[in-house]
Amino acid sequence: MLDVTRIGELRAALDAERAVGRHVGFVPTMGYLHDGHLSLMERARRDNDVVVASIFVNPLQFGPTEDLAAYPRDLDRDRQLAAKAGVDLLFVPEVAEMYPQPVLTTVSVAEMSAPLEGASRPTHFAGVATVVAKLFAIAGRCRAYFGEKDFQQLTIIRRMARDLSFPVDVVGVPTVRDVDGLALSSRNSYLSPDERAAAPVIHRALQAGGALIRSGESDPREVRELMAGIIEAEPLARLDYVAVVDADSFTVPEPLTGNLRLLAAVGFGRARLIDNVGVTV
Repeated sequence: MLDVTRIGELRAALDAERAVGRHVGFVPTMGYLHDGHLSLMERARRDNDVVVASIFVNPLQFGPTEDLAAYPRDLDRDRQLAAKAGVDLLFVPEVAEMYPQPVLTTVSVAEMSAPLEGASRPTHFAGVATVVAKLFAIAGRCRAYFGEKDFQQLTIIRRMARDLSFPVDVVGVPTVRDVDGLALSSRNSYLSPDERAAAPVIHRALQAGGALIRSGESDPREVRELMAGIIEAEPLARLDYVAVVDADSFTVPEPLTGNLRLLAAVGFGRARLIDNVGVTV
């Protein structure tokens, strides 16, 4: 595996691969890799001739009170895991390489960025969309892999890629979970033992909401009330939101019908965790 730190170097390497007919798979990450990230890399390895992953803790997507400085980092471990997962090129730019001047240009995906995570973290999705647009412009024609755990992010990136005509096929990969249902996340490292034991309540609530819909409930208020009640019954949990939305538009259908996503964000100590499940009516 080759480490690359310069934008021009990565562009040249990927252009050379495509020039001889090879297909490129791209996995953007913020590092502190876990099995969820590795599942993206392994999927990219199966689908493509050459795999590039990026590790960049993007300051644009952190609000002023969020955990940029404390965000977990372990680059040596990440290198070992990425190499084992089949990554050929690891792009590890410094902030000054990605943003050599103050950023005056940002990307915003209107409407889809406003609810849920957008309401709780108002600057987050503009930061995500901006850095991903920049990474897509650097990587060029490729398949790009994102986890379904961040489902609103995945939906926004897909729409951005279509709207801006990036030559990128955005591929969603199912969430990887621990044996008790907790979705894998770099922020799980913030959990104390008691908080870790409590955190699977998120997935239980989402599963209960999905079961309620499959049993015939079509009122989104009833589904939200059930999920919120399960989470709020856990003393260590701080509910941010629960929601059931159309999986493509992030609007709330009434009655519930079509491809739906049930989503939740919950705090445990210093960790804020998100998760989602899909249901089709």
